[in-house]
Amino acid sequence: MAVQHFSRSARTRTFRLSSVFAIIAAAGIAAAGSINVQARDLTAAVNSNFSTLDTWDAIDNLSRAVSSSIYEGLYRFDTNLTPQPQLAESYTVSDDGLVYTFKLRPNVKYQDGSDFTAETVKMNFDRGMNPASKLSRRTFFSFVDKVEAVDPLTVRFTLKQPTAGFIARLSNGTASMVCPSLLKKAAAAGDAATAKKVTAYEACGTGPYTLKHFEPTEVLEVVKNPNYRVAGLPKFDSLRWVPVAENSTRAMMLRTGEAQFIWPVPAEQVKALEADGKLSIQKTPSVVTRYISMNETKKPFNDVRVRKAISLAINRNALIKVAYNGLAVPSTGYLPPQIEGAVNYGAFPYDPKAARELLKEAGFPEGFHATLWSAYNDGKTLKTLQFLQQQLAQVGIHVETRALEAGQRSLIYSAQTPADSQHQLYLIGWTNSAAEPDWGLRPLLDSRSAPPVLNNDSYYKNPKVDELFDKAAAEPNPQKRAALYKELQDTVNADSPWAPLVFEMMTAGAVKPLKNFAVLPDGSFDFYQADWQE
Repeated sequence: MAVQHFSRSARTRTFRLSSVFAIIAAAGIAAAGSINVQARDLTAAVNSNFSTLDTWDAIDNLSRAVSSSIYEGLYRFDTNLTPQPQLAESYTVSDDGLVYTFKLRPNVKYQDGSDFTAETVKMNFDRGMNPASKLSRRTFFSFVDKVEAVDPLTVRFTLKQPTAGFIARLSNGTASMVCPSLLKKAAAAGDAATAKKVTAYEACGTGPYTLKHFEPTEVLEVVKNPNYRVAGLPKFDSLRWVPVAENSTRAMMLRTGEAQFIWPVPAEQVKALEADGKLSIQKTPSVVTRYISMNETKKPFNDVRVRKAISLAINRNALIKVAYNGLAVPSTGYLPPQIEGAVNYGAFPYDPKAARELLKEAGFPEGFHATLWSAYNDGKTLKTLQFLQQQLAQVGIHVETRALEAGQRSLIYSAQTPADSQHQLYLIGWTNSAAEPDWGLRPLLDSRSAPPVLNNDSYYKNPKVDELFDKAAAEPNPQKRAALYKELQDTVNADSPWAPLVFEMMTAGAVKPLKNFAVLPDGSFDFYQADWQE
């Protein structure tokens, strides 16, 4: 029985960062280049704790990314965020775009020895989409009407409406295939909250590694699945994912060889680590966009002239130097350029004089006072807040800044009505984890996505945009769909509910003998072919 459970009790073995400092203090620090390329164990240090092993309930991309050690889905993204078959072999689509029929890989076993079949796919989706499950990602497939097992290796999905991004949604790591035995155990545990605890700490899938030990704040340790369906994989005996929030500690772990891979590389340490001939640094253009959302239910942000003035007041190139150490590019639109249908408007202009003129036209010749909140409180964000405060002050907009703790974001997203919202300007980011235009825009700009439903924290409302969202998502013709998304983005750009800022760069570091361990543009990882090479 491969289903394993590890509680958070003191009896579990934990990873202690004190070992890092012991190494640093030792007289002979181990150089990264001295890594034994015969070793079959790998440690990857990442910047945040894990929330759960259940990809259907993980609101953070990192937890879904590391859970891919254990779990697989019907499709997965390659390094270019192009969907590739994983547990599915192929699919066909009906002429009306409503019925997808998938052929599954034969002879695939779950880690408990049971067979992967169409019926187990149905079990996973029925559970994942069930509102009673209270899983955080249950609405990700809200366009799916039903899932049917046609025969053991054929599964049919019927959609409520044509959805061009369906295969991309299947590829982003949410729809992992969990062992039926674990699903049944969770279902028998009691209410939804109790059931979620089972799948949060236990894991059983079809992936290359099986769970050995999980402590969300300290380590996820997985070991080689000896019965993995791909011969010769994985090439490591174990993989340890270690959350290390402190930037300098994570970088030192790479230097000493205590970690062979780190993500992300602290921006302020990229040059120093690049200069180390024993290390390699990856720089990957990401699908992460940072922007200022402007709450249109609060005056004066209901005036488009004020919103445009805020955008004109910001020097994005200077922001990238000050806060990102050059590891970002100015936003050129509302979708990163890698995403299908992204419209490139060029660099958003920096023109303080024009900003002051717009404020004067709007009735604020002397400017005004406001609040600028941030969804994050890390060092990079604090630098960004300070920079934005200074930039806006130059055109007469004096903002009081506040960096929210993770638990305080409920101040934004628990508002039941626009009148309940408290924020004015909000510094936030969005990772388009599905790598398709609907998920990159609709949760943020559709009026039906305002809190508490999703993330339209600007409370932007334009009936034309809502209509275009529905038309574009249902349009099967790629050229016509692109035209609809262009019209949608042009309309948004004219209304300016945001001040787009930057598209971030993903940075990762590795010891040079480690090959084929990559960070993807969405912040997930490809480590299936990872190995040591001289």
